[in-house]
Amino acid sequence: MNPDLDTLNADIINCNRCERLRAYCAQIAQVKRRAYRDQSYWGKPVPGWGDPQAHLLIIGLAPGAHGSNRTGRMFTGDHAGDFLYAALHRSGLCNQPGSVSRQDGLRLQGVFITAVGRCAPPGNKPLPVELQNCRPYLVTELKLLKSVKVLLVLGKIAFDGTLKALQELGERPVVKSNGFAHGAVRAVGPYQLVSSYHVSQQNTQTGRLTAAMFDVVLKTCLSFL
Repeated sequence: MNPDLDTLNADIINCNRCERLRAYCAQIAQVKRRAYRDQSYWGKPVPGWGDPQAHLLIIGLAPGAHGSNRTGRMFTGDHAGDFLYAALHRSGLCNQPGSVSRQDGLRLQGVFITAVGRCAPPGNKPLPVELQNCRPYLVTELKLLKSVKVLLVLGKIAFDGTLKALQELGERPVVKSNGFAHGAVRAVGPYQLVSSYHVSQQNTQTGRLTAAMFDVVLKTCLSFL
C-alpha cells in the first residue's frame, strides 16, 4: 500500500456516515452465523485492497454480512469470493484460487478490488443515500490508483455507482443507467468500462453467470492491458 491509500483505508474503517448500516453490521458481528460462532467478526466498513499499481480495478456492490463483514477483506470468506478468486487465479491475476481470511497469503497481481458500498447492507440492498455517502471513497480510489486502465463493474448497482463516481471526476459517460449489460465494454475518459453480472451466489448457482462466462469477461479486461 502507499501512504495515501493507507490513509483512505483508515478513514473508511472509521466511517460512521450511515447509522443504519453501522447498527446492522455491529448486530451481525455480535449474533454471528452458527458456522462462525467461534470467530471474531470484523463488523466495520471494509476498505479496498490489492496491488496499488493495478491496471484493473474490480468494483463490487458491498460486503457480505458473513463474508467481508466477518473477515474484513473484500470478497473474502463467502461463495462470491470463492468464485471471484478462482477466476482471477485461472487468469493469472492472483497467486491462489481461494480466500478465507486477511492472513491467508492471497496476493493480487495487477488488480485492486473495491465496492460502491463499504458496509454490509440488510438484504444486500443499500439505500441510495448510503451509496451517495460512500461514493467519495471510490472517487478518491480512482484518483489514487493512477495506473488503472480497466474498470470491471459487477452488477447494475456497481455500474450505476461507478458512472456517478466518474461524473464527479469530470468524465462524461455517454451511457445511462439502463445501459448495463453483461459483457458490454465502453470507453469512459481514460478507462475501459467492462460490465459483468455480479458474482453473487444467486447468480452463479442459478447459471445466470457461469465460470466460463466470467473467464470471457476477464479475458476482455486483459485485452486492454
